[in-house]
Amino acid sequence: MHLERLINLLEIIAVAGRPVSVLEVQKATDLPKPTCYRLVQTLVERKLLDQPSDDGHYVVGERLIRIALLGKSDVDVRRCAAPLLKSAATKFNETVFLARFRDSKVEIIHVETPDDPGRAYIHPGLGERPMHACSCSKAIAAFAEPEFQEKILSRSMKQYTEHTKITKAELRAEFEEISERGFADCDQEIDLGIASVAAPVSIGNIGATFSVGAVGPIRRFEKNYRHEIGRKLTGLSDNISGAIQLCNVAEV
Repeated sequence: MHLERLINLLEIIAVAGRPVSVLEVQKATDLPKPTCYRLVQTLVERKLLDQPSDDGHYVVGERLIRIALLGKSDVDVRRCAAPLLKSAATKFNETVFLARFRDSKVEIIHVETPDDPGRAYIHPGLGERPMHACSCSKAIAAFAEPEFQEKILSRSMKQYTEHTKITKAELRAEFEEISERGFADCDQEIDLGIASVAAPVSIGNIGATFSVGAVGPIRRFEKNYRHEIGRKLTGLSDNISGAIQLCNVAEV
């Protein structure tokens, strides 16, 4: 009975789509006020509900969003993000991709290409990317906890091309630069002639769980162009984050 009441409260707050007061929850459940306050406090203590301000209103907590996100398949995430990625691919006239951090590795899980039939573009493929030599990975690693960054730096780092950074000093400096400007780039670090840029996608207070990027031939993707797209990707990342979180809350 106690668990059923807790779940009922979470459902009511989740579907509201806005901060909800205890009084509103109490009216919706017909629970005694002391019981309702006690249940809400229990959920807050366990981070399943959050109180964004001191006005007595509550929203679904970061922990609950994390649980929903961990259980969300790549298919679900792609469904949420694909329209935004397709729109960006059309707008940028470049290949745009979404990567996901999971099990201490980063994988590209979705790709959208431009519609322009006369445009030469590059498809990056799907699957795992090295943590030290790809924009989608570095965009996530640069915003990770220092302990995780050290794990990356302590691994054996393969030099794919002459442009691949493989020393701790180089990568530490790059992580700092990425965190300052808000996006990462890759200048032929995996394949010669190919460059990319990516921005982290943060989910609430959970951190950078995804990254969104663009890839193309180096003849177009020179430094200034990469940085121009990188700044645009930071805005796109906010929209993707919102779409994923909205999808999570709707399914809780």
